[in-house]
Amino acid sequence: MSETMKERKDMDPQYMWDLSTLFKNDEEWNNALPELDEMIKKLPEYQGKLNNAKTIREFFDFDTHLGRKLSDFYCYASLRNCEDTRDSDAQAMEAKAYQVYTAYATAISFAEPEILSLDEDVLESIVHSDVLLPYAFNMQKLLDQKPHVLSAKEEALLAAFTEILGAPSKISESLQDADMTFESVTDSNGEVHELNQSNYILLQMSEDRTLRLNAFKSFYKGFKEHINTFASTYNACIKEAVAEAQVRHYESSRAMSMAYEHVPGVVYDSLVDTVRKFMPEMYRYVRLRKQMLGLDELHYYDVYTPLVAGSSKSYTYEEAQQMVLDAVTPLGEDYVNRVKQAYKDRWIDVYPTKNKRTGGYSGGMYDTYPYILLNYQDKYNDMSTLIHEMGHSMHSYYSRNYNTYQNSEYRIFVAEVASTVNELLLSHYMLEHSNSKEEKLFILNNLMELYRATIYRQTMFAEFEKEISNVIDNDGALTADKLSNMYYDLNKFYFGDNVVVDDYIRYEWERIPHFYYDFYVYKYATGLSAATVIVNNILSGKEGAVDGYIEFLKCGSKKSPIESLKLAGVDLTKKEVVTSALDEFKNILDMYKKETN
Repeated sequence: MSETMKERKDMDPQYMWDLSTLFKNDEEWNNALPELDEMIKKLPEYQGKLNNAKTIREFFDFDTHLGRKLSDFYCYASLRNCEDTRDSDAQAMEAKAYQVYTAYATAISFAEPEILSLDEDVLESIVHSDVLLPYAFNMQKLLDQKPHVLSAKEEALLAAFTEILGAPSKISESLQDADMTFESVTDSNGEVHELNQSNYILLQMSEDRTLRLNAFKSFYKGFKEHINTFASTYNACIKEAVAEAQVRHYESSRAMSMAYEHVPGVVYDSLVDTVRKFMPEMYRYVRLRKQMLGLDELHYYDVYTPLVAGSSKSYTYEEAQQMVLDAVTPLGEDYVNRVKQAYKDRWIDVYPTKNKRTGGYSGGMYDTYPYILLNYQDKYNDMSTLIHEMGHSMHSYYSRNYNTYQNSEYRIFVAEVASTVNELLLSHYMLEHSNSKEEKLFILNNLMELYRATIYRQTMFAEFEKEISNVIDNDGALTADKLSNMYYDLNKFYFGDNVVVDDYIRYEWERIPHFYYDFYVYKYATGLSAATVIVNNILSGKEGAVDGYIEFLKCGSKKSPIESLKLAGVDLTKKEVVTSALDEFKNILDMYKKETN
């Protein structure tokens, strides 16, 4: 792929997602708005009537019908905006969709408080009524939230501020994707390279150290210039979460976040404690990297470059598609056929184009394809992203196709399990089929990086969030300097003495979008830990491992995240799961060391 991006209009449609199954075009999307408005206006007609099983069932049925239509409406607008973040029409569409969602949230805000205000005996009989059997899990979740649900008036007030309270994340995203530009950089030969959000990590993987250094400095110089803006948006986001936790009677924003998914706090704290005990293995990896690269000093801009010279092999998108199919074969014929369907039906938006949203993700709703956004540039990491996001999309496919709408969405806590299962399967497949020592070392290096970046790095992020929360809980001020210093100090601890933690890295927290999703990042680490156990069970031929994993994918929200993982043979309340993953990291280090001797 050329470093100069194409305009979207110049791309072959086969490499772009097909949104026509959602809406044929923008005009049809606009024509859906009046019906949504009318349905939202009907919601208050139920107010004051939610006092018996029959009416509550009618209300839930109506809300389900509305929710599906609203989801499609919002999904289309969001995906269109991702295609070109500077397209004013697409921006307006997503803004309109958000307004409609806010109107919906405001209109329906009376429901939960009204149901939960019923006498306990009446509520208990309603919950166990056969009439509400399809919504039994919803009702149980509602009961669990009873201590934290406010009055109808208070809930309506909070709902009315939905769009405003989501502004910090939107501002940060727009600043990064649409407004920020970076100075072009030169390599050791004087060749000029464009620098942007999409290709930064690619440049950091270059074997040209001059290019890596210049890209590192230019990139974080750009963030340094906007540090006060990012500090303001992040502060606002944190304080919003803390304020909501207080008014909903949670002891902290972390407790609120974890309670929503029925995940005990011990899972978070045990992760941090276990990873800290395994820091010697991280430091060992850093020493190995310094040695293999032959450097007197290992800097942060040396972290991503492959350890094996000349191993930055290219993979066309078509080659990547086949490798993904081969790698997931252990998951069974049906799983493989669903991946083929994803290719055929154009679930995937493949290549970067001008002003397209950066990164990659899996999206979609109950009645849509589980769409995938990529910025594919023919590198191993891009192939890894494809199989990672395909894991998300397959999880969504199974969850939505084997559950009713109300039970179809799995919790975020388990969202990274299926994606990392796929990543590990790809790595194992490539190790098994490697044609050379160099290729094997390259894959081992990528495995080491997966564990470093997903367990160690995400746990560092989790500590960062925890420290920030402690500052706020103690009425401290989070200035730009304090945020940067906290982040810098954690980097020094997690990399140890064998890495020169360059000053510019103190600004990296500004570019991490997941910090705007309160206490989200630790789930990557627990996800990889769970995935390690699952993959080892599947590839070792453990009886029932594949069937158990597919049942986990089909579970949706019928069980809590912790209980759903038990279907796949994983109990994350026990520290042994994280320990097993870090033992695997140690084994990979040993394998790499053995191959280099």
